[in-house]
Amino acid sequence: MNETGSLMIIGGGEDKTDAKDILQKFIALAGGPQQPIVVITAASKVPNDVWEMYRAAFEALEASHVSHVRINHRGEAEDEGLAQRIAHARGIFMTGGDQKRLVTFIGGTRLEQAMRGAYENGACIAGTSAGASGMCTHMLAEGKAELAPEKGAARLGAGLGFVTRVIIDQHFSERHRINRLLSAIAQSPFLLGAGIDEDTALIVHGDGVEVAGQGSVTVVDCRHARSNVADIAAGAVPHMLDVRLHLLPSGCRFTSADQEGALADFITYLTDRTSEHDHR
Repeated sequence: MNETGSLMIIGGGEDKTDAKDILQKFIALAGGPQQPIVVITAASKVPNDVWEMYRAAFEALEASHVSHVRINHRGEAEDEGLAQRIAHARGIFMTGGDQKRLVTFIGGTRLEQAMRGAYENGACIAGTSAGASGMCTHMLAEGKAELAPEKGAARLGAGLGFVTRVIIDQHFSERHRINRLLSAIAQSPFLLGAGIDEDTALIVHGDGVEVAGQGSVTVVDCRHARSNVADIAAGAVPHMLDVRLHLLPSGCRFTSADQEGALADFITYLTDRTSEHDHR
Protein backbone atom coordinates (compact mmCIF):
# COMPACT_ATOMS: atom_id res chain seq x y z
CA MET A 1 0.00 0.00 0.00
CA ASN A 2 1.24 3.46 -0.84
CA GLU A 3 1.38 6.36 1.56
CA THR A 4 -1.98 7.76 2.63
CA GLY A 5 -3.04 10.65 0.44
CA SER A 6 -4.13 14.18 1.23
CA LEU A 7 -7.34 16.02 2.06
CA MET A 8 -8.18 19.40 0.58
CA ILE A 9 -11.03 21.08 2.46
CA ILE A 10 -12.18 24.17 0.57
CA GLY A 11 -14.42 26.93 1.92
CA GLY A 12 -16.31 27.30 -1.36
CA GLY A 13 -16.12 30.04 -3.98
CA GLU A 14 -12.74 28.92 -5.28
CA ASP A 15 -11.54 30.83 -8.34
CA LYS A 16 -12.46 28.95 -11.53
CA THR A 17 -11.72 31.62 -14.13
CA ASP A 18 -8.51 33.52 -13.34
CA ALA A 19 -5.39 32.17 -11.59
CA LYS A 20 -7.33 29.15 -10.22
CA ASP A 21 -4.76 28.71 -7.44
CA ILE A 22 -6.84 26.27 -5.39
CA LEU A 23 -7.66 24.07 -8.38
CA GLN A 24 -4.02 24.15 -9.47
CA LYS A 25 -3.02 22.99 -6.00
CA PHE A 26 -5.56 20.17 -6.18
CA ILE A 27 -4.12 18.98 -9.51
CA ALA A 28 -0.63 19.02 -8.02
CA LEU A 29 -1.76 17.01 -4.98
CA ALA A 30 -3.38 14.51 -7.36
CA GLY A 31 0.00 13.99 -9.04
CA GLY A 32 -0.24 16.34 -12.00
CA PRO A 33 -2.48 17.11 -14.98
CA GLN A 34 -2.02 13.67 -16.56
CA GLN A 35 -3.49 11.81 -13.59
CA PRO A 36 -7.14 10.61 -13.54
CA ILE A 37 -9.44 13.03 -11.72
CA VAL A 38 -13.16 12.61 -11.02
CA VAL A 39 -15.64 15.36 -10.13
CA ILE A 40 -18.55 14.16 -7.98
CA THR A 41 -21.59 16.45 -8.23
CA ALA A 42 -23.92 14.43 -5.96
CA ALA A 43 -24.45 17.42 -3.63
CA SER A 44 -25.93 19.57 -6.41
CA LYS A 45 -29.44 19.71 -7.83
CA VAL A 46 -27.99 21.10 -11.08
CA PRO A 47 -25.12 18.63 -11.55
CA ASN A 48 -24.61 19.20 -15.28
CA ASP A 49 -24.24 22.96 -14.82
CA VAL A 50 -21.78 22.47 -11.98
CA TRP A 51 -19.81 19.90 -13.95
CA GLU A 52 -19.52 22.25 -16.91
CA MET A 53 -17.91 24.94 -14.70
CA TYR A 54 -15.31 22.51 -13.40
CA ARG A 55 -14.78 20.86 -16.77
CA ALA A 56 -13.89 24.23 -18.27
CA ALA A 57 -11.66 25.18 -15.34
CA PHE A 58 -9.73 21.91 -15.34
CA GLU A 59 -9.43 21.98 -19.12
CA ALA A 60 -7.90 25.46 -18.88
CA LEU A 61 -5.37 24.01 -16.42
CA GLU A 62 -4.52 21.27 -18.96
CA ALA A 63 -5.83 18.42 -16.84
CA SER A 64 -6.37 15.77 -19.48
CA HIS A 65 -8.16 12.94 -17.67
CA VAL A 66 -11.05 14.60 -15.82
CA SER A 67 -14.47 12.93 -15.77
CA HIS A 68 -17.88 13.57 -14.27
CA VAL A 69 -19.48 11.29 -11.67
CA ARG A 70 -23.16 12.17 -11.57
CA ILE A 71 -25.18 10.36 -8.89
CA ASN A 72 -28.95 10.71 -9.25
CA HIS A 73 -29.88 8.27 -6.48
CA ARG A 74 -28.19 6.07 -3.91
CA GLY A 75 -28.42 2.92 -5.98
CA GLU A 76 -26.07 4.34 -8.60
CA ALA A 77 -23.36 4.71 -5.94
CA GLU A 78 -23.39 0.92 -5.47
CA ASP A 79 -22.29 0.24 -9.05
CA GLU A 80 -19.12 -1.89 -9.04
CA GLY A 81 -17.82 -0.43 -12.29
CA LEU A 82 -18.12 3.09 -10.91
CA ALA A 83 -16.43 2.02 -7.68
CA GLN A 84 -13.47 0.70 -9.68
CA ARG A 85 -13.25 4.00 -11.54
CA ILE A 86 -13.20 5.91 -8.25
CA ALA A 87 -10.62 3.54 -6.75
CA HIS A 88 -8.17 4.27 -9.57
CA ALA A 89 -8.60 8.05 -9.48
CA ARG A 90 -5.73 10.12 -8.11
CA GLY A 91 -7.89 13.16 -7.46
CA ILE A 92 -11.51 13.05 -6.22
CA PHE A 93 -13.32 16.39 -6.06
CA MET A 94 -16.73 16.78 -4.38
CA THR A 95 -18.57 19.93 -5.41
CA GLY A 96 -20.91 22.18 -3.48
CA GLY A 97 -24.66 21.98 -3.09
CA ASP A 98 -26.28 20.36 -0.05
CA GLN A 99 -24.12 18.20 2.22
CA LYS A 100 -27.16 16.22 3.38
CA ARG A 101 -27.88 15.28 -0.23
CA LEU A 102 -24.25 14.29 -0.76
CA VAL A 103 -24.13 11.99 2.27
CA THR A 104 -27.57 10.51 1.57
CA PHE A 105 -26.48 9.53 -1.93
CA ILE A 106 -22.97 8.19 -1.28
CA GLY A 107 -22.47 7.61 2.47
CA GLY A 108 -21.70 3.95 3.23
CA THR A 109 -21.88 2.87 -0.42
CA ARG A 110 -19.33 1.14 -2.64
CA LEU A 111 -18.48 4.56 -4.03
CA GLU A 112 -17.56 5.86 -0.58
CA GLN A 113 -15.56 2.71 0.16
CA ALA A 114 -13.71 3.19 -3.12
CA MET A 115 -12.96 6.80 -2.18
CA ARG A 116 -11.48 5.61 1.10
CA GLY A 117 -9.40 3.01 -0.69
CA ALA A 118 -8.10 5.60 -3.13
CA TYR A 119 -7.22 7.91 -0.23
CA GLU A 120 -5.37 5.16 1.59
CA ASN A 121 -3.38 4.57 -1.58
CA GLY A 122 -2.27 8.17 -2.02
CA ALA A 123 -5.12 10.00 -3.76
CA CYS A 124 -6.20 13.55 -2.93
CA ILE A 125 -9.77 13.84 -1.66
CA ALA A 126 -11.15 17.37 -2.03
CA GLY A 127 -14.46 18.91 -1.08
CA THR A 128 -15.68 22.45 -1.56
CA SER A 129 -18.55 24.15 0.29
CA ALA A 130 -21.06 21.32 0.95
CA GLY A 131 -18.38 18.87 -0.17
CA ALA A 132 -16.12 20.25 2.58
CA SER A 133 -18.72 19.97 5.35
CA GLY A 134 -19.58 16.45 4.22
CA MET A 135 -16.02 15.23 4.78
CA CYS A 136 -16.46 15.24 8.56
CA THR A 137 -17.56 12.43 10.83
CA HIS A 138 -19.72 15.00 12.67
CA MET A 139 -21.15 17.09 9.84
CA LEU A 140 -22.70 20.52 10.24
CA ALA A 141 -25.94 19.58 8.50
CA GLU A 142 -27.81 22.88 8.72
CA GLY A 143 -28.26 25.96 10.85
CA LYS A 144 -28.57 29.71 10.93
CA ALA A 145 -27.25 31.98 13.66
CA GLU A 146 -26.73 35.50 12.36
CA LEU A 147 -26.72 37.69 15.48
CA ALA A 148 -25.86 35.33 18.33
CA PRO A 149 -24.96 31.65 18.94
CA GLU A 150 -28.46 30.59 19.94
CA LYS A 151 -28.97 27.12 21.38
CA GLY A 152 -30.26 24.79 18.69
CA ALA A 153 -29.32 27.12 15.82
CA ALA A 154 -27.04 24.48 14.30
CA ARG A 155 -27.69 20.78 13.80
CA LEU A 156 -25.13 18.05 13.29
CA GLY A 157 -25.47 14.88 11.27
CA ALA A 158 -23.30 11.92 10.25
CA GLY A 159 -20.86 12.72 7.46
CA LEU A 160 -18.37 10.74 5.40
CA GLY A 161 -15.76 10.52 8.14
CA PHE A 162 -12.55 11.62 6.43
CA VAL A 163 -12.11 14.20 9.21
CA THR A 164 -12.66 13.22 12.86
CA ARG A 165 -13.51 15.41 15.87
CA VAL A 166 -13.57 18.60 13.78
CA ILE A 167 -16.69 20.37 12.46
CA ILE A 168 -16.13 22.16 9.16
CA ASP A 169 -18.08 25.29 8.22
CA GLN A 170 -17.57 27.05 4.90
CA HIS A 171 -18.06 30.49 3.28
CA PHE A 172 -17.05 31.45 6.79
CA SER A 173 -16.09 35.13 6.84
CA GLU A 174 -18.17 36.01 3.79
CA ARG A 175 -21.41 34.73 5.36
CA HIS A 176 -20.55 35.74 8.95
CA ARG A 177 -20.85 32.20 10.28
CA ILE A 178 -18.91 32.55 13.53
CA ASN A 179 -22.13 32.45 15.59
CA ARG A 180 -23.33 29.33 13.79
CA LEU A 181 -20.06 27.56 14.51
CA LEU A 182 -20.08 28.71 18.14
CA SER A 183 -23.61 27.36 18.53
CA ALA A 184 -22.54 23.96 17.20
CA ILE A 185 -19.37 23.76 19.28
CA ALA A 186 -21.07 24.93 22.50
CA GLN A 187 -23.45 21.98 22.27
CA SER A 188 -20.72 19.50 21.29
CA PRO A 189 -17.65 20.79 23.14
CA PHE A 190 -15.62 17.61 22.61
CA LEU A 191 -15.30 18.72 18.97
CA LEU A 192 -13.24 21.53 17.49
CA GLY A 193 -14.68 23.88 14.88
CA ALA A 194 -12.95 25.05 11.71
CA GLY A 195 -14.43 27.88 9.65
CA ILE A 196 -12.90 28.15 6.18
CA ASP A 197 -13.15 31.31 4.09
CA GLU A 198 -14.02 31.30 0.39
CA ASP A 199 -11.25 30.62 -2.13
CA THR A 200 -9.30 29.10 0.76
CA ALA A 201 -8.27 25.51 1.45
CA LEU A 202 -7.22 23.65 4.57
CA ILE A 203 -4.86 20.95 3.30
CA VAL A 204 -4.11 17.86 5.37
CA HIS A 205 -1.21 15.59 4.46
CA GLY A 206 1.25 13.47 6.39
CA ASP A 207 1.42 14.73 9.96
CA GLY A 208 0.69 18.37 9.16
CA VAL A 209 -1.66 20.95 7.74
CA GLU A 210 -1.34 24.05 5.61
CA VAL A 211 -3.63 26.85 4.50
CA ALA A 212 -3.72 27.97 0.86
CA GLY A 213 -5.71 30.57 -1.05
CA GLN A 214 -6.97 34.06 -0.35
CA GLY A 215 -8.47 33.82 3.14
CA SER A 216 -8.01 32.17 6.51
CA VAL A 217 -9.12 29.26 8.65
CA THR A 218 -10.67 30.08 12.04
CA VAL A 219 -10.37 27.36 14.69
CA VAL A 220 -12.80 27.44 17.64
CA ASP A 221 -12.19 25.41 20.82
CA CYS A 222 -14.79 25.14 23.61
CA ARG A 223 -13.38 22.04 25.30
CA HIS A 224 -12.30 23.99 28.38
CA ALA A 225 -14.93 26.72 28.20
CA ARG A 226 -17.64 27.25 30.80
CA SER A 227 -21.18 27.49 29.48
CA ASN A 228 -24.77 27.15 30.64
CA VAL A 229 -25.92 25.77 27.27
CA ALA A 230 -27.25 22.56 28.85
CA ASP A 231 -29.57 24.49 31.17
CA ILE A 232 -31.15 27.09 28.88
CA ALA A 233 -34.12 26.81 26.55
CA ALA A 234 -33.83 26.33 22.81
CA GLY A 235 -33.34 29.68 21.12
CA ALA A 236 -31.68 31.28 24.14
CA VAL A 237 -28.11 32.57 24.00
CA PRO A 238 -25.69 30.78 26.35
CA HIS A 239 -22.86 32.38 28.19
CA MET A 240 -19.55 31.01 26.90
CA LEU A 241 -16.45 31.80 28.94
CA ASP A 242 -12.83 31.02 28.04
CA VAL A 243 -13.55 30.07 24.44
CA ARG A 244 -10.30 29.74 22.52
CA LEU A 245 -9.87 30.95 18.95
CA HIS A 246 -7.01 30.53 16.50
CA LEU A 247 -6.61 32.25 13.13
CA LEU A 248 -4.59 30.46 10.46
CA PRO A 249 -4.00 32.74 7.45
CA SER A 250 -2.97 31.59 4.00
CA GLY A 251 0.61 30.37 3.91
CA CYS A 252 0.57 28.79 7.39
CA ARG A 253 2.10 25.34 7.74
CA PHE A 254 2.04 23.36 10.97
CA THR A 255 2.73 19.89 12.29
CA SER A 256 1.51 18.60 15.63
CA ALA A 257 5.14 18.28 16.77
CA ASP A 258 5.59 22.05 16.28
CA GLN A 259 2.63 22.99 18.47
CA GLU A 260 1.13 22.56 21.92
CA GLY A 261 -2.41 22.58 23.28
CA ALA A 262 -5.46 23.11 21.12
CA LEU A 263 -3.63 23.66 17.85
CA ALA A 264 -1.66 20.44 18.30
CA ASP A 265 -4.92 18.60 19.00
CA PHE A 266 -6.52 20.20 15.94
CA ILE A 267 -3.73 18.88 13.73
CA THR A 268 -3.85 15.46 15.39
CA TYR A 269 -7.60 15.17 14.81
CA LEU A 270 -7.24 16.16 11.16
CA THR A 271 -4.41 13.71 10.51
CA ASP A 272 -6.00 10.82 12.42
CA ARG A 273 -6.06 7.80 10.08
CA THR A 274 -8.42 5.71 12.24
CA SER A 275 -11.43 4.38 10.38
CA GLU A 276 -14.45 6.67 10.52
CA HIS A 277 -16.52 3.77 11.84
CA ASP A 278 -14.54 3.90 15.07
CA HIS A 279 -15.79 7.46 15.68
CA ARG A 280 -19.49 7.07 14.94
